[in-house]
Amino acid sequence: MSKTQTPEQRIRNARKLIEEAREIPRPSSVGWEFFSYTAQVKDKFKKAFELVKLIQHSPSTDPEIKREAKELIDSLPVIEKEILKP
Repeated sequence: MSKTQTPEQRIRNARKLIEEAREIPRPSSVGWEFFSYTAQVKDKFKKAFELVKLIQHSPSTDPEIKREAKELIDSLPVIEKEILKP
């Protein structure tokens, strides 16, 4: 059984997933390769969101960490559009 992660670790891992999404090589064609690329990027963003979505609802978490998690969640759609734009 895996150990539970602290909110700080979850935020760090979510940022790492976002960086991994940025590093996925963009295909030159707009065919199936681009479809696969888009799915990989969206999967990384979904995993990042799943890591941090409940932090802001935890009563024992520090308000500063909650604010950081909320900022990360709010920035996900913007970063995703930035990565996927043609």
